[in-house]
Amino acid sequence: MHSVHFTAETSANGVVERDFTVGEVTGMLWSPASGADRAPLVLMGHGGGMHKKAPAMVGRAHRIVAHCGFHVATIDAPGHGGRPRTEVDEREIAALHEAMAAGEPVGPIVVRYNAHLAERAVPEWQATLDALQELPEIGTDGPVGYFGLNMGTAIGVPLTAVEPRIAAAVFGLFWHESLAEAASRITVPVEFALQWDDEHIPRSSGLALFDAFASKEKTLHANAGSHKELPRFEADSAARFFARHLGPAVTSPA
Repeated sequence: MHSVHFTAETSANGVVERDFTVGEVTGMLWSPASGADRAPLVLMGHGGGMHKKAPAMVGRAHRIVAHCGFHVATIDAPGHGGRPRTEVDEREIAALHEAMAAGEPVGPIVVRYNAHLAERAVPEWQATLDALQELPEIGTDGPVGYFGLNMGTAIGVPLTAVEPRIAAAVFGLFWHESLAEAASRITVPVEFALQWDDEHIPRSSGLALFDAFASKEKTLHANAGSHKELPRFEADSAARFFARHLGPAVTSPA
């Protein structure tokens, strides 16, 4: 098993940011600069074409660390960030750009390509979680959450379906076709974001994915607006969701 190897560290506004690698996978870990000896961990998946340090990822991570006192970890998906692309990556990305340039629907390409990425990324996430739980400030007995939208949902749903350590998840902004079966095996609490006027994902498809989750506790957050107009306050809602379901950070007795 690979261990976490930290390659850089910075600190700002009470949050420590550490770049790391686990084998060939590159990632980022955000942690409270001070506080509890051990805290829950939230895994965070980025969107398509983005990377572990994308502004949206940094902003969401800082909210969760500041609001909850939790750790947040993300990794670059296969073919993203500084990770090399395969022939499949190059072919699917080219097809996506061609469809966009021609004004054709991108959904079928995104669904197909993201399903392929999930097959590669799920075992990487599990190996990363194994390594992160070896850190004393995280440990193997603490709760774990998952937060991912768009491609982060395409990878996070199959991950959560097979990973018993994930105790709560926030998903959203994806089609149901490739994820309904995996969603039907998820029973942990779920918060799901949907854009009512999404120009890429039909409303019926987003609602069908929400309906597919087998969770007894699941909440739908439907906001007016297009695909990229998800309100920023949904990140605050996600932080409150994880605070409820993952519990408080733990401080050792003095």
